Amino acid sequence: MELLKFLEGIRAPFLDTVIGLITRLGEETTGIVILCLIFWCISKRIAYGIGITYFLSGLTVQGMKICFRIDRPWAAYPSLNPVPSALKHATGYSFPSGHTQSAAALFGSLGAQVKNIPFKTICFTLAVLVAFSRLYLGVHTLLDVSVSLMICFLFIMLTLKFTTGGTVDKKKELIICGVMVLYAAVVIIIASALYAGGRIEYVYLSDCLKAAGASIGFSVGMYIERVYIDFPVKAKNIFLQILKFFLGLIGVLVIKEGLKLLIGTGLVVDTIRYFLMLTWITAFYPLVIKRFFAG
Repeated sequence: MELLKFLEGIRAPFLDTVIGLITRLGEETTGIVILCLIFWCISKRIAYGIGITYFLSGLTVQGMKICFRIDRPWAAYPSLNPVPSALKHATGYSFPSGHTQSAAALFGSLGAQVKNIPFKTICFTLAVLVAFSRLYLGVHTLLDVSVSLMICFLFIMLTLKFTTGGTVDKKKELIICGVMVLYAAVVIIIASALYAGGRIEYVYLSDCLKAAGASIGFSVGMYIERVYIDFPVKAKNIFLQILKFFLGLIGVLVIKEGLKLLIGTGLVVDTIRYFLMLTWITAFYPLVIKRFFAG
């Protein structure tokens, strides 16, 4: 706690604002937007690697949160005062850090796959800055962010080792898809058992099911795209490229928020909603791109 108390002592309004913006790089919306941009417009290979790391590490962190159930730092140390503006997104258990996992999986995987050294350095720096921001804001401990960074490093290495680049091996793609679906199913079973036993609250079960739904949607959608669709990332011109990106994001928003307004929320509904959102990104919208935006 000495580190968190030291960081609390050097806080200033300007720093609070800047670091508050940095920490937003670890939020769900940032991950979705960047993944869509890379997948639809830049490199499917890189997006594939990012997605596998992002969702497997996310499931791991969610699973560890509900298994260890460690409270936030201020609950254990009442003298610690987090930055008030950070409390809105500092919900749930503390260990490991979800924001750190999200940023490290996203930017760490991106940095590991590009060859440009300055860009690679920027990516790794952003991942570390998000981890630091969680400490500065007083919403996580050093252990929380360190474990998340290690989890992401492990999955980045495994992803780079076992995924293919250009040539698609149908059997290998099916195995990767199957592993991700099975991993998500295990998290669903663990979360459901803990909830049924009164060990976790409804909100934590919901978070796990949404993460599992997104992971299954990504893995199934990517398998379909890589084996059967294979859309081109380049549009006919820059205007269509920009239009393609924003139309796709509108589709994501309609599924993520529109369905919530239409059919409400709930464990099954939210899981299906996140599943559909990721299959839209990885399979359904690529069909639209191939039909209307191919260069």
